[in-house]
Amino acid sequence: MKTLLVCLCLTVLTPTASASTGPTIGGCPVLSSSSEWNRDVSADPVDTAMSDTYIASITNGGSGLLHPDFGSNPQYGIPYVVVPQTTKPRRVRFTAYGDESDPGPYPIPFTAPREYGSDHHVLAVQQGTCKLYEMFEARARPRLRRWDAGSGAVFDLTQGDDQRQPGWTSADAAGLPILPGLVRRDEVESPDGIQHALRFTAPHTQAGYVFPAEHYASSSTDATLPPMGLRLRLKASFDLSGFHGDSLVILTALEKYGMILADNGSSWYISGATDTGWNDTDLDQMKRVPGSAFEVVAHGAITTN
Repeated sequence: MKTLLVCLCLTVLTPTASASTGPTIGGCPVLSSSSEWNRDVSADPVDTAMSDTYIASITNGGSGLLHPDFGSNPQYGIPYVVVPQTTKPRRVRFTAYGDESDPGPYPIPFTAPREYGSDHHVLAVQQGTCKLYEMFEARARPRLRRWDAGSGAVFDLTQGDDQRQPGWTSADAAGLPILPGLVRRDEVESPDGIQHALRFTAPHTQAGYVFPAEHYASSSTDATLPPMGLRLRLKASFDLSGFHGDSLVILTALEKYGMILADNGSSWYISGATDTGWNDTDLDQMKRVPGSAFEVVAHGAITTN
């Protein structure tokens, strides 16, 4: 019988990453050390011209406080599955963005966990090949022996960025992979902590993106709104002495690696993997962190076409 590992109730799926190897999952690296997701930006300059403006626009329409978009309730967070190399590939019929999607088949079992809510993401890492398969608005159709999905993308986890054609979406609005930006319990509980940037959402974005994003999901030409791919960092001056446990690990990562804007959604929502083992009381500490505690890291040109 094939073994299927699902991040729903298990605490540790893979050996923890060491400081020298970076994040791993299923025996695979989670992108190369050169990837923007894995880069330490604690010493990068600040976008002094626009930092305050972008921060204010993200807060507009929300509470202005950081929010963990995951917890012990399995209906929160984005689940993923690790499958063996022998997993049978399944056809995928794309229903919305097929011209910007990587064609199937995808080695994702029909029993793979699907995100609750409206996005219905399905993520799978295949051991051996170290390929990441992600789908948006996914629906298993076992009687038809296929998946239906709005869009889908395949990433080689041994490689860096630049894996999508510029202007193409992925399973995420910014054309980015989702899994590399999730807060995972196995990383939070490891001695090395989180060694990558995190994924977050903002309510309003402009029609533009910055590297490593490849796509935008807006028609607004308002330059005060953040572009997809924008990277924020928790200010080094923000006092972390009153935090502990998992929240302290997450906030420490936000100081070192920051967080990358990947989709339109609630303001200051940090994405994490679905896991019933999360301690919600611990995670609630993050809700004390104001958006003003962040700053925008300097970035390259904004692509608008």
